[in-house]
Amino acid sequence: MLSPRNITELLIAWGDGDQSALERLMPLVEKELHRIAGRYMRRENPAHTLQTTALVNEAYIQLVDQRETRWQSRAHFFGIAAGIMRRILMNYARDRRRDKRGGGAERVSLSEVAIMSEEKSEELIALDEALRKLESMDERKSRVVELRYFGGLSVEETAALLKVSPVTVARDWKLARAWLRRAIEQGA
Repeated sequence: MLSPRNITELLIAWGDGDQSALERLMPLVEKELHRIAGRYMRRENPAHTLQTTALVNEAYIQLVDQRETRWQSRAHFFGIAAGIMRRILMNYARDRRRDKRGGGAERVSLSEVAIMSEEKSEELIALDEALRKLESMDERKSRVVELRYFGGLSVEETAALLKVSPVTVARDWKLARAWLRRAIEQGA
């Protein structure tokens, strides 16, 4: 397996226009993308219709379109991938909520409906709304949450990506989690 440094070198080459670097890179990062997607999907309703592989594929399509990104490191790549996956799931949850409220749905009798819990989608939407509020107040803390919680990055990887000390990341992580918990509880 290649080291994070080799992955970074492939990312930089890809960013410089080397398409063969992308072809060599994707098999190396696919397992980690599946791990990140799996973390997201474990937080979703078990009856969720979007599968882990579909989430990875959709994220891959959007990652390949990141033509203007100057890749800094492996952690930078996975941080962006985590953000993309989060947005995909948020759009999916919002679409489901809109459809649930009658957005173009055809009428069906209750006896034909399989009742499923929408709690996980609602929790994800509540978290996203709280995270957006946090972002408007403190962008770095919001980014720390996104990278640590959704991206699964370590304190050290997050610190390197954000160009701050690990102590700052640990403090931001602790404060952001407390703030989000309170914001979600007050919104409920």
